[in-house]
Amino acid sequence: MILDYEPGDKVLNPANNDWGIGQVQSIIDNKVTVNFENVGKKVINANLIELRKIHNG
Repeated sequence: MILDYEPGDKVLNPANNDWGIGQVQSIIDNKVTVNFENVGKKVINANLIELRKIHNG
C-alpha cells in the first residue's frame, strides 16, 4: 500500500468527521500518527481506515 500523505499534511478521518482536521505527525509501516484538532493524537491503522488528504488550493 502506498500512502498519499506524509508528515505535515492535513487530513480528515471520514469515519469520524467530528475529530476535525488532523496533521500527520509520523508514518511507520501502516501506522499513521495524526494530531487531530478536537481529539488530540491518534494512531491510525492505514490498512483499516483511509484518511482523506486536504489539498491546498
